Amino acid sequence: MRWKNNAAKLAFVLSGAAILSFGLYNVHSQSAITEGGVLGMTLLLQHWLGISPSISGFIMDASCYLLGFRYLGKGFLKTSLVASCGFSLFYRIYEQFPPVLPSLAQHPLAAALLGGLFVGIGVGLVVRVGGASGGDDALAMVISKTTKLAISKAYLFTDLVVLGLSLTYIPLQQIACSLVTVTISSYLIGFVCRFGHKEEEYLDAETAQLAPSAQTE
Repeated sequence: MRWKNNAAKLAFVLSGAAILSFGLYNVHSQSAITEGGVLGMTLLLQHWLGISPSISGFIMDASCYLLGFRYLGKGFLKTSLVASCGFSLFYRIYEQFPPVLPSLAQHPLAAALLGGLFVGIGVGLVVRVGGASGGDDALAMVISKTTKLAISKAYLFTDLVVLGLSLTYIPLQQIACSLVTVTISSYLIGFVCRFGHKEEEYLDAETAQLAPSAQTE
């Protein structure tokens, strides 16, 4: 039954990567709606310290993945690598075509709501099976595992810290829209992770990488 477990896990990861990249390309990129976490911190460092996101983003993502490796194990890195490659592949495919959704740039609240939906479901599917699609996910998973804080609250905590700091250079209205996005996405990530089983079980399973449903087959 192990091959079935691996196939199911792969399906979750690739589906999540496809949904996440679809939302970022069709909603976020058209509407200038952003998230908190690592992305927001790279923009903050660029504004105040002049550090390129290409440098700060790599350092922060790498640091978060190292934390994930320490607390979540080798399987975490394997799953995260598949998720990252899947995200890049799907985004590249979407880029070959015009956006299939109308631009919501003139309707930032609607963009924030829809963007949060795509991010929450996409990331939730990846995190549910013990992987991460970026440094934000790895950090939230480590916080959740080490503090026993609900995964949705761990995401929201890191996002709120970054958004709070971003008020030093981003208008309040734009931050408010981003707050809507991170609140929705954080809740949905937690919902997808705990759907069908207790939330903490998916991180405390035998290898801390597989959902309990896959372990028990």
